[in-house]
Amino acid sequence: MNGPLHITPERLAEEAARLQQKLGAAPRTLRDVGDFDYGATTKQEVWRDGKVVLYRFIGDKAPTARVPLLIAYALVNRPYMVDLQHDRSIVKGLLERGEDVYILDWGYPDRSDRFLMLEDYIERFLGGAVDHLRRSAGLDAINLLGICQGGTFALSYAALHPERVRNLITMVTPVDFHTADNMLAHWTRDLDVDLFVDTLGNVPADMMNACYLTLKPWRLLAQKYVGVVDILDDTRALEDFLRMEKWIFDSPDQAGEAFRQYIKQFYQGNGFVNGGITIGDCEVHLGLVEMPVLNIFAEQDHLVPPDASRALRDLVGTQDYSELSFRGGHIGIYVSGRAQTQVPSAIHDWLAQRT
Repeated sequence: MNGPLHITPERLAEEAARLQQKLGAAPRTLRDVGDFDYGATTKQEVWRDGKVVLYRFIGDKAPTARVPLLIAYALVNRPYMVDLQHDRSIVKGLLERGEDVYILDWGYPDRSDRFLMLEDYIERFLGGAVDHLRRSAGLDAINLLGICQGGTFALSYAALHPERVRNLITMVTPVDFHTADNMLAHWTRDLDVDLFVDTLGNVPADMMNACYLTLKPWRLLAQKYVGVVDILDDTRALEDFLRMEKWIFDSPDQAGEAFRQYIKQFYQGNGFVNGGITIGDCEVHLGLVEMPVLNIFAEQDHLVPPDASRALRDLVGTQDYSELSFRGGHIGIYVSGRAQTQVPSAIHDWLAQRT
């Protein structure tokens, strides 16, 4: 029985005993699990438009940065991933370095939001938050950080209103949607999105989650749950796991018309590269993004492959373009131990050099 895997009767007995110990500890651990809700940082509502809310994060000390930093997250997940818990919070790291950080919460669309367009999200909601911060800070332009799909919104807004964005940061943001290794883009290439939206109205969150999970079915649908056995005797580790699970499945539905436009113009049309992205009556040209740009991407990102982000370098009009390649995945760039030091410090240092 002893072979390449070094499986011996003694080793099998040890594994069986370890499994028994872990399972035996589970009832006590589950009883001790406390509040695994999200959020490490106090935040204050400062502006609202319907379901969309702009929050300001309140740190332990007053910010030293004079220019507000607005975070625009994706529509498909909740934005608290950037402030998940005390030891896993990009926001906390930015506040500790003196940044004045705000975040836009898109809320949960319902049937009344079925006909929201990309123009609503980019001009009305994102643009409204930018204008509020410009007025309250007494500035012509603010700093903008766009994450994932929120990065495509930030790029579009910066191209349409370059005078209102002082510095632009994109993080795990798809730009070239037709790279060979972009599995999600391949899936949507032949989607009849008109039939899809006309049939469903808003796109159900559960359907979107199922698509994301099946991109890595073994890892995301089996392996991670088998691995839970290893932490059944560790209350804190189990709370961390449950908090992450809460975020993964706490997904809003997608407003139907905005989804239709996004799939057609970005995924199918590859509009940043080929042209054809239209917000309202205005066409988006990334050559008009002439403010400083910092582009952060993850080397092991299965949702936004690095080449999909690197394409930004050749499309923007700025002469001040920088890249940060992070060793990790699409989620690790927010919550890994390495991210807590590397990402906030990189953003803060880059902004400080351009103040």
